[in-house]
Amino acid sequence: QVRLVESGGGLVQPGGSLRLSCASSESIFRFNTMGWYRQPQGKQRELVAAYPRTGSRIYVDSVKGRFTISRDTTKNTVYLQMNSLKPEDTAVYYCNAEMIVGTTTSNYWGQGTQVTVSS
Repeated sequence: QVRLVESGGGLVQPGGSLRLSCASSESIFRFNTMGWYRQPQGKQRELVAAYPRTGSRIYVDSVKGRFTISRDTTKNTVYLQMNSLKPEDTAVYYCNAEMIVGTTTSNYWGQGTQVTVSS
């Protein structure tokens, strides 16, 4: 069973930075894509950034130029560096890993970490 453990959330002032980490119990090379989603209170979950096994990294328009997704394959960990944070970035952030085996697609989620941007 794949386990994803997030860390790094917290309270930060507008303009500040945070780095989220997502540690996988499996080699991240097993996943087709790893990414970060967020869900503001009362709203739907949305994709923030994705790191495909091949191809370019993907960002939602609202975070381009401010957030960076990266990975450390030796630690099986994916990161989300968040700079110039805004109050509208406040949400629970979830790590996601997508695995495709044959015709079967499986999605795994972390437990979520709260990010609050407020003065």
